[in-house]
Amino acid sequence: MADLNNIKAVYLIGIGGIGMSALARYFKRQGKLVNGYDKTETDLTRQLVQEGIGVQYEDSVETIPKKVELVIYTPAIPKDQPGLQYYRDHGYEVLKRSDVLGLITAGSLNVCVAGTHGKTTISTLIAHILRDSGFGCNAFLGGISVNYNTNFWTSETNLCVVEADEYDRSFLKLHPDIAVISSMDADHLDVYGTGAAVEEAFIAFSSKIKTGGALICKKGLRIPDPERDILGQTYSLTDRQADIHAENIRIKEGSYLFDVGGRGGTLKHVKLNIGGRHNIENALAAIGVCRRLELTDEQIVLAVDRFQGVKRRFEYHARGGKAVYIDDYAHHPQELRALIRSAKELYPERKCVLIFQPHLYSRTRDFASAFAESLDMADEVILLAIYPARELPIEGVSSKVILEMMRNMKKQILGKEEVLDWVRSVPQKEKLLLITAGAGDIDSLVDPIEKILMS
Repeated sequence: MADLNNIKAVYLIGIGGIGMSALARYFKRQGKLVNGYDKTETDLTRQLVQEGIGVQYEDSVETIPKKVELVIYTPAIPKDQPGLQYYRDHGYEVLKRSDVLGLITAGSLNVCVAGTHGKTTISTLIAHILRDSGFGCNAFLGGISVNYNTNFWTSETNLCVVEADEYDRSFLKLHPDIAVISSMDADHLDVYGTGAAVEEAFIAFSSKIKTGGALICKKGLRIPDPERDILGQTYSLTDRQADIHAENIRIKEGSYLFDVGGRGGTLKHVKLNIGGRHNIENALAAIGVCRRLELTDEQIVLAVDRFQGVKRRFEYHARGGKAVYIDDYAHHPQELRALIRSAKELYPERKCVLIFQPHLYSRTRDFASAFAESLDMADEVILLAIYPARELPIEGVSSKVILEMMRNMKKQILGKEEVLDWVRSVPQKEKLLLITAGAGDIDSLVDPIEKILMS
């Protein structure tokens, strides 16, 4: 296994992924020569290049660097990717992203945030509170913090906040001192097979908590063996039996105001300036962690008020005039349900139109009826074609499967250019609540839609 301190040159295959780009930034900060490959150029890869990290987009063995001491890859990369095959065939040190993250965090105090939903917002908020308060931390995040425009930062404090990814059981390589589990819904069934297997993986993750550590867990989830005594606190948006819960929730000028009640004592007048009622619950988890790290209530309240959120997590792109426009990463039926419910709660007088790009053929096949049920909550739905990511097509599986299961009659499938034409056609007088959602490349539509709405 590689000694990360002694290597000089690193190559990352899939460098444009959100988790991989955080590792690229980590190694660059360590003074290493960092290069990588990704399939397409994005805003994130362009940012990496500006930071002095080399990125190539050719699937060519001839152009990859040969003087490399560590090759890191993400499981989302096909096994037959030419560069990956070359490095393996020629005896290079080749490690998964999760293995490298495990090596990096082996000697630190770690806050590891897991869950099929909510983990990016929770981990980013925890890291923000620690940074904003002066406590300090190292952060490896699964989203771009709006406050700092990055998914990675470092400090002298030997504490890491890590988003713990359940895909491919990656989170089992981590070493949590404090772990958060926000949800255990069935997902990634191409890897796990069943929802029960997903749940077992989360239980296994909780068993990785170090002796003397703690689990912050959403109330109602199955918890690990109680004899280990690692359950620190439960949290819930509404359940007053939880150790941490919200009270006196109100909305003022697009922000949530609430109090925190429960075992840790009352915390008054918390202000959360990002949309989505589910994000109040995410904030409760972050508050539980930061209290365990002995931050003061005043530090926590001030930092939460200054939190600007995560890009593509209930992110506003227009808030008046022709439309309110929100973009979100939601790609699971439960995430869509929470997104639509929260948006309609904030803007009940507006017509809710959701533009959704399904992510993965397997996920579409496994959850088609659940997607249809969630999408029916919107007033009108536009579907894009499935974003395949790492998968080949599955016969009979397309966005049409979801469309045909929906009860809402105001529905259609459009291409990207047709979506832009549709946005242009919206009458000026119509009070629109427009949402784009998905984990694929639907984000390429965000800027064009925003320009149309703001023109």
